[in-house]
Amino acid sequence: MLFELALKFIFLIGFIVISPILIISIVLIFLEDGMPVLFVQKRLGRHENVFSIFKLRTMKNDTPDKGTHEIDKNHYLNFGSVLRKIKVDELPQILNFLKGDINLIGPRPGLPSQSDLRHHRSIHNVFDIKPGITGLSQVLGYDMSDPETLAKVDKIYIERKSIRLDIMIFVATFFKPLRKRIAILLAKELKQINHV
Repeated sequence: MLFELALKFIFLIGFIVISPILIISIVLIFLEDGMPVLFVQKRLGRHENVFSIFKLRTMKNDTPDKGTHEIDKNHYLNFGSVLRKIKVDELPQILNFLKGDINLIGPRPGLPSQSDLRHHRSIHNVFDIKPGITGLSQVLGYDMSDPETLAKVDKIYIERKSIRLDIMIFVATFFKPLRKRIAILLAKELKQINHV
């Protein structure tokens, strides 16, 4: 409990520190495609509770409400692609973290409409923990286009969860070479998934 409060305090300070980056990004999004500058979407959290996730908008206003892997690249804002590449679009999720909707590390939250993913995550008890801003599947390159495999990788994270692994995942979100080390660390479990 004390650790979680300390982490929230650190994130609040961090949010204040990065606010100039957010302000610049908001202005650039507005100049390219107007309002709104924030992207708000319903996602599934712990115990399948629905919550609203906050991100900087990286796609045009007329973009369909679907998973990222289902969206054509023509829907991306010019500046939006840059934001996604350097992960700045994820920064407003600090608000979700402060509210208690998500953890820093955990399975990325899916849409309520992604029934296949919801089904496989239910089978593997993925909804027993809070989703995360970043996660194992994300850094290893698994996405929601393969719901069954994604849920199995989420399960590996739950079974192997540790402070060390969480730190590695966080660093690997920004430092790609570390992703290979994580894959090696979990090679046995990942091999079982890939051979099923």
